[in-house]
Amino acid sequence: MDSHLLAVTILVIASGIILLGAETFTNALEHLGERLKISEGITGSIFAAVGTALPESMVPVIAILGSTGSEAVRHEVGIGAILGAPLLLSTLALFLMAVFAAQQRGWNGAFHPEPSGINRDLTWFLLAFTLGSGALFIPIEWSTLRWGIAGMLVLMYCIYLILTIRASKALVEEGHGTEADHPLFLSKIKLPTNLLTILFQLGLGLALIIVGTKGFIHSIEHISTWLAISALTLSLIIIPFATELPEKVNSIIWIRRGRDTMAFGNISGALVFQGSLLPALGIALTAWSPRPEMLLGIGITLLASIYLFIQIHRGTLRPYHMLFSGLCYVTYLILLLAT
Repeated sequence: MDSHLLAVTILVIASGIILLGAETFTNALEHLGERLKISEGITGSIFAAVGTALPESMVPVIAILGSTGSEAVRHEVGIGAILGAPLLLSTLALFLMAVFAAQQRGWNGAFHPEPSGINRDLTWFLLAFTLGSGALFIPIEWSTLRWGIAGMLVLMYCIYLILTIRASKALVEEGHGTEADHPLFLSKIKLPTNLLTILFQLGLGLALIIVGTKGFIHSIEHISTWLAISALTLSLIIIPFATELPEKVNSIIWIRRGRDTMAFGNISGALVFQGSLLPALGIALTAWSPRPEMLLGIGITLLASIYLFIQIHRGTLRPYHMLFSGLCYVTYLILLLAT
């Protein structure tokens, strides 16, 4: 087989393995939440958001800290995954959710997420992501300041968690418990659904992600050289598609069931997680310096997020508002591939 074709084949297979691992991990986390009787409020912005974001968050961690490929390529793949995730969530994920909602409610139908939760999520995301983006312009020699900002981002996420949990206590008391949408995957092979099998499936999902990531990095390095396109550019486009699908699928399922708070919280909560902790990793362990591809992605992400924030504060949110989110993503792809 031609080496180029082999690299593309490995890329497709590796992306599929990452997606399978993320789905396996997410399914187990839903059952863990059901067993722990976690409320829908926590499930949306914290449990489901972190649960679906955590597997793909391993991609930049493994890329940056691993030993596969050259350090330059690993760091570019890692940075691409860090910046590509919030970009996709704030644009394409919201647009696709609106498309499926419009099929039932019409483009002028109303969304009814609990407003304080999504406002809190977007506020903390915008604060953290702006701070992390600003660190791009701090010289790498100023390591103390860079590590300080990374620490601040971690602290901000911890404060956000505390505020969200406190705000959701009323929902817990009202009995809005979490329910898994599908049976535990391992139950399909006649294994019992208990804490042991849930934890085993969690580990299995993580292992699949690690294996897929290693193959992904190998193929990205080869293809970027072949096409004379930077690994950063390819990673900004491909990694989010391979790893952010769980967020989109879960939110689409929930929005079609009328569970708007969980659908929006699944995306907005993941934005906070991936807009604070992952940039902290990039700031601390990579060069994290400005490049056109990075600045373009950051600009589009902030534009789409601020637009959503304004629309929520203006009143009722409707599916047609998300057309702007889709337009932002298309604009991003055109400009990225043109650079």
